[in-house]
Amino acid sequence: MQRSEAVVKENPDQTEKSRSQIKREFRELKTLGIQLAALSKGQLNGIPMSEATRDALLAAKTMTKTALQRQYGHLISLLVEEDVEALRAGLAGKLKPHADEVAAIHEAEQWRDKLLSDDGSQVAALLERYPDCDRTHLRQLVRNTRKETELGKPPKSARQLFRYLRELGRQPD
Repeated sequence: MQRSEAVVKENPDQTEKSRSQIKREFRELKTLGIQLAALSKGQLNGIPMSEATRDALLAAKTMTKTALQRQYGHLISLLVEEDVEALRAGLAGKLKPHADEVAAIHEAEQWRDKLLSDDGSQVAALLERYPDCDRTHLRQLVRNTRKETELGKPPKSARQLFRYLRELGRQPD
């Protein structure tokens, strides 16, 4: 009896997967393996997985390109045995703080650009969003940044404005 017939006899209601579906699943597992291999040893310790999988991920960090491709093949065979959803949830938990930090940086950059391109209405919008903002300090930073830009000086005040906006974004609402 062939393997496919055995699978159908064990689970008659489950149909066999197509080759394309199997390839898609293996590509997803390889992508997951690459993402997991990019994590540090400390980050990997917080994700539930077998020791063999953890060792294979740590070994992948020291390999050259050709060996790494073979290691990913080995890693896929190990990931098939793992709880993939738990691994994805653990990975998402490790990447979420980074995504939040990037979003905060983008928000500060957007506020800086709005403040520098506008004549004053954005200051009122920022003060509405962050009521604890020091209006005088903010206006001074914006004025100095514009002046630096006009004179072609190094962006010292622009950096200070960005840092101030980041601090405002870190404050609890």
